[in-house]
Amino acid sequence: MMPQILRLSDGRAARLLEAGAGEPLLLIHGVGMRAEAWEPQMGALAAGHRVIAVDMPGHGSSDLLAEGARLPDYVDWAAEVIRRLGCGPVNLAGHSMGALIAAGVAVEHPGLLRRVAMLNGVYRRSPEARAAVLARAEEILRGEGSIEAPLTRWFGEDDGAVRDRVAGWLHTVDPRGYAAAYRAFAEGDLAYADRLGDIRCPALVLTAGGDANSSPAMAEAMAASAPLGEAIVIAGHRHMVNLTAPEAVTQAMRRWLQRQEVTA
Repeated sequence: MMPQILRLSDGRAARLLEAGAGEPLLLIHGVGMRAEAWEPQMGALAAGHRVIAVDMPGHGSSDLLAEGARLPDYVDWAAEVIRRLGCGPVNLAGHSMGALIAAGVAVEHPGLLRRVAMLNGVYRRSPEARAAVLARAEEILRGEGSIEAPLTRWFGEDDGAVRDRVAGWLHTVDPRGYAAAYRAFAEGDLAYADRLGDIRCPALVLTAGGDANSSPAMAEAMAASAPLGEAIVIAGHRHMVNLTAPEAVTQAMRRWLQRQEVTA
């Protein structure tokens, strides 16, 4: 999987990892991560698909968006990536913040997609949860806070190699890109919540049983809102389920990719 740089129409760079050939699958990671977070799925799914993972703006080697960007700006960025790749319509999967972006593309740019998958997404947070995540966004904007807090939410007390690798990505992410994306993420759970019924393609909504912030109840509600939605909950894992339970996630995605490409 050799890195590539895709130049967007405004000259900004988007860094890609690509493997395989066939029907295209574009993967978007979450806040603080990078394209490599999808390596288990890329390796497994490249046998039958052209799999492309992209660094989100301000992450890895992708350029930042303009100051003040919010979720719709990230959605427009993803749509531009698909257009510049020249291989649409694509299958689009996102994790966490990437799930919010994927949902937005499915709502705003349906002609660019064959199918959409939203992994560990957030949907209609409680007032208490929204206040907490907005407070964390303000801390990050001020350059405060520790990576231990998200690592504990994502992994519990597990000190394994996967946790260490994720910690490394958090340590090296551009603080400006991290802060900008987290602010968009903190406000993004309502951005397209009322429009999930507009998603007419097959939609996978997957989360982990132990993910308190991207809960099974959220996944089930999101799937119920989309006409062709399917909810899957993987027990015994937390937020980074695509890394801690890669085989289960890949199996769910493989089934999703085999669903008939029809619109409701």
